[in-house]
Formats: sequence, C-alpha cells, structure tokens
Amino acid sequence: MNRSILISLMCLAGHSAHAGSISREDLKRALKENPDVLMDALRENKSGLFKVVMEANQEEQMRRAKEREEAEKKEVDEAIKNPKKPKITGSTRIRGDKNAKYTLVEYSDFQCPYCSRGFQVVEELRKKYGKEIRFIYKHLPLDMHPQAMPAAQYLEAAGKQSPEKAWQFHDILFSNQGKLGEPFFKETAQQLGLNVEKLEKDAKSPEVKAMIETDIQEANSFGFTGTPGFLLNGVPLRGAYPVEHFDSIIQKIEQKKKG
Repeated sequence: MNRSILISLMCLAGHSAHAGSISREDLKRALKENPDVLMDALRENKSGLFKVVMEANQEEQMRRAKEREEAEKKEVDEAIKNPKKPKITGSTRIRGDKNAKYTLVEYSDFQCPYCSRGFQVVEELRKKYGKEIRFIYKHLPLDMHPQAMPAAQYLEAAGKQSPEKAWQFHDILFSNQGKLGEPFFKETAQQLGLNVEKLEKDAKSPEVKAMIETDIQEANSFGFTGTPGFLLNGVPLRGAYPVEHFDSIIQKIEQKKKG
C-alpha cells in the first residue's frame, strides 16, 4: 500500500498523519479502532490502489517467471548429465534414420492447439537436422480434449497396417484439427488406402488401448502433465518452444560431449 493511502487511512480514522511519522503500529491501531475506515479509504484512492495492485501483480509474475526459468535450467543441466530414458524397442515407430545422432521423443495430443505448433516445430527440426535426428511420437491425450484419445487409437490402428501410412495419418490429423472425429478418421484412412473395417476394429482393441496407456504412464513418470512434452536425447522440454530453443539444447549436449 502506498504512502498516500496510509495517510488517508490515518486521517479518516481521526489521527494526525505526517508522511514521516506513519508506522505499521499506527495503522493497525487506527484500523482496530475504526474497522470500517479501510473501505472508505480505498474508495477515495481507487486510482492509487489500482496502480499498487498492478505493480504487485507484475512483480509476482516476474518472480514466478524467474523461478520457472531457473527450475527449467536446473532440470536441463541435470538431464544432460543423467538423461531420461524413454522406452524404444525394435517395434517402436521411428521417423528418420534409426541410428541418428539425436533422438526427439514427443508426448502429444492430437486436439491440443499447442501440439499443432509442436508438430510444425518438429517438421522444422527434421528439415534442419536431416539424417542427424530421428523422431518418435508418443501419446498423452488430455481428458479436456474428447477427440484426442480416439485419434490416438486410430493412429495406432493405422500403424498396425503400415508404419509409413501411420505417419501420413499423423500429419493429416495435425493439419486438420478442426475436423477430428470418427467420420474424418475413416475418410482419411480410406484416402490412404487402409483397410477401414480392420482399422475400426483395431482402434477399439485392448492391445491398442494398452499401447496408449503405456505412453501415458511413461509421460507421467517423466513429469509431463501438459502437452506437448519433449525429450531431446533425454533432456525434457515442456511446451511448444521455437526451433532455436531446441538448438540451444543440442549445443549444450555437444558441449557436454567435449567435456
């Protein structure tokens, strides 16, 4: 609270108020003796109060942003030393060179607007790094997005017929978020030449549901609760960061290799 409001409170409470003599105890005593005076003072100092509240809010936002930045930096530094290890097997669907230098794993949601941006960033990274990067898509459908889980199920069902067409299916879903729904999934599958009847059956199978649940549990084990979440050579990134942020992580990874 600024000094002009303090002076007003003291005056309204019936106490003499001098800018250099107001103390916390003076204010507490004045308010205790006249508890209704606070609202009167605030009404008379609306502009001053608004300014104080806005300044306090900005300071709090800056403090929290700094805390997040420091926490993320600490997590990155720790993960470069001790990278997180997602499950990657011979049956894992990989886009790019399987022996690439960098492995980018994404935990994502087909209906999430931020994940749409994440999809674009991944494509930029694949174009920029070429054979040096391989990409793995894993599922983290959020409850707030009703079409996210069905989309994940249809993707995995498509993968059972053709890994390459599953990637095409993946691209089409992210490029048409406003159309997501079972009719669109079937229409897309038909355009890709997939067996739609088998696709529908596999999408609802316990096997496919178990695959998605495994991804969700893995994402949660790494602390990913929102989407998109990434692991770049085991280093976590939370959110749809621009390409430059991924570049900076790669630079840190290379520096670590050099000792």
